[in-house]
Amino acid sequence: MAAEASRPAPRRPPTTPKEKKQRRLRKRGGRPQGGGRPQGAGAAQRALPLAVVGIAVLTAASMSGGVYAALSAQERPAAPAADPGAAPPTGPAPGGPVTITDPGRQIAPLRRVVPPDVLAVGGSGALPAAKIERIRRLKRVRDVIAVAGGAVQLQGRQVNALAVDPSAFRSWTPPGTAKKTELWAGLAGDRFVVSPAAAEQLQLAQGTRYPIVGRTMPQLTMGGSGDLGLPGIDLLVGAKAGGEMGLVPNVAVLVNAPGVSPGKVVAAVTKILGPGANVVNLHEGKYQAPGRSGGYLDLYKQAATTCPGLSWTVLAAIGQVESDHGRNTGPSSAGALGPMQFMPATWKAYGVDGDRDGKADIMNPYDAIPGAARYLCANGAGRGGKQLYRAVWHYNHADWYVQKVLNLARAYEARYN
Repeated sequence: MAAEASRPAPRRPPTTPKEKKQRRLRKRGGRPQGGGRPQGAGAAQRALPLAVVGIAVLTAASMSGGVYAALSAQERPAAPAADPGAAPPTGPAPGGPVTITDPGRQIAPLRRVVPPDVLAVGGSGALPAAKIERIRRLKRVRDVIAVAGGAVQLQGRQVNALAVDPSAFRSWTPPGTAKKTELWAGLAGDRFVVSPAAAEQLQLAQGTRYPIVGRTMPQLTMGGSGDLGLPGIDLLVGAKAGGEMGLVPNVAVLVNAPGVSPGKVVAAVTKILGPGANVVNLHEGKYQAPGRSGGYLDLYKQAATTCPGLSWTVLAAIGQVESDHGRNTGPSSAGALGPMQFMPATWKAYGVDGDRDGKADIMNPYDAIPGAARYLCANGAGRGGKQLYRAVWHYNHADWYVQKVLNLARAYEARYN
């Protein structure tokens, strides 16, 4: 009896749901409700590494409908050493060839739009800088950009995100989005940008702060929305925020190779990266959402409809010869400007406000391409034959130029039609 009397009294088991919940929290190392921390905050913080594991797959469940491949592992991998040959003139950026914009600087003005042809995503983390440089050196590849990426949680949903340098990446988005300087300035100011689908489905309001859950959980303000041109990608953040959230550096690469079959580029990039990477042809129908502007190709097609009888392939050929689809917007030695290389005096007579923003901008492809269609049409291009030859000759008074444009137009016709 004496031994029984010395035994401590048994602890009373919790009898209420609240007590049971607090006991479970203690066992897991959490704090009970009322402990000075908002309810659920501890659980969210513990879930952060798992959210990075959730980066594992960019799936068809993404709001803009794309299907891409694995992005990351549980821990953010160490950034690969930058290849000296790939370093930008200002010095290599952390993680390899990605150019980082000084956050104190203003956004660089839009000088060109680069239509992405191929997207490659690393299967097990960051793509080696040496392999990115090999892609850069492929024959007829004009532009390559590497970005950080992964899946994060926003409004309780998994969202595929890229962390980008706004000044560099804006050129890779459709022209309508690329020209929205306020969107990119907001991104540089630690705001985030979403696709229209994400804005609608998650009921996001511009100017409102939201927690974005990755390795950390920063509160970021929505800076706006725009077509990102990459189905499956619904969120953009700046490079600094992406690094803090644990997005994997150099996990995805966009490739532009004008005049080359995208299928051939896919094969070449796949050979470099190996079977673990997912490489997709962005021109395939399954990666194109209805109504999305795919870049210059769509602008040429739209502008050609304003001149009955004019093939869009002629506009595309002129755009390639004059500026390589916006890559060299001048001024030329003669003073021509913009993606379609108009002389200012000619632009005054034929310039078009194609995007209805109240001004006809010689540097804006939305205006310059329909302006070129108007000029060609005024010189009889819609009637074909000799009249088309004469109209192209008026664009640049040289027979070699006309022959080059018409040959390129036939090449576009063979490729796309």
